[in-house]
Amino acid sequence: MRSDFDPAQLAPRDFYRLLTAVIIPRPIAWVSSLAPDGTPNLAPHSFFTVSCVNPPVIQFTSVGRKDSLNNIEATGEFVVSMTPESLIEQVNATGTNFPADVDEFAAAGLEPEPSARVHPPRVAASPAALECTLHSTLSLGDSTIVFGKVVHAAISTDVLRGERPDARLLRPLGRLSGNEWSSPGEVLHIERLPFERWQETGAATLDGS
Repeated sequence: MRSDFDPAQLAPRDFYRLLTAVIIPRPIAWVSSLAPDGTPNLAPHSFFTVSCVNPPVIQFTSVGRKDSLNNIEATGEFVVSMTPESLIEQVNATGTNFPADVDEFAAAGLEPEPSARVHPPRVAASPAALECTLHSTLSLGDSTIVFGKVVHAAISTDVLRGERPDARLLRPLGRLSGNEWSSPGEVLHIERLPFERWQETGAATLDGS
């Protein structure tokens, strides 16, 4: 038994609530940018993912025209800092609809730190940051997808295991629906099976034999 929902029969905001309750958890891009006059801006965007590996490109979506989008289009640069569980109050605070002339770093009590390759600062307390130059944008209805080429990654040595960050140490926040957030629970590990091994063991594993 299922309930059916037709986007054409629902108000856009109602279907948005449905979509964001189904597509969970969503990673958060904590986007820092600079206004043309130099005012820092920091805002969380929960439509966020990797777009391309070579070259390294990430993307986030601005739903409506936000200060982040205006600043990035004007300056061509931004930084995505990772949102750790320990900073949930500050991440949430930077989602407030402050006027464009407000520095969200200062408003949320966050210390900025200089970036290595771009002008917008990183969040000093964040364990990982991706510095980006604007690759392109794509307008879709009421939203704009921002593609950023990653020109530098800065990772705290405290969360590295070898050359890779450990999710158990990063403790990344995710967005759920409405005012709900998620923090990491148990981290599961399972290897992807090459086709040769699948022929030998894959189907048997799935059916429990």
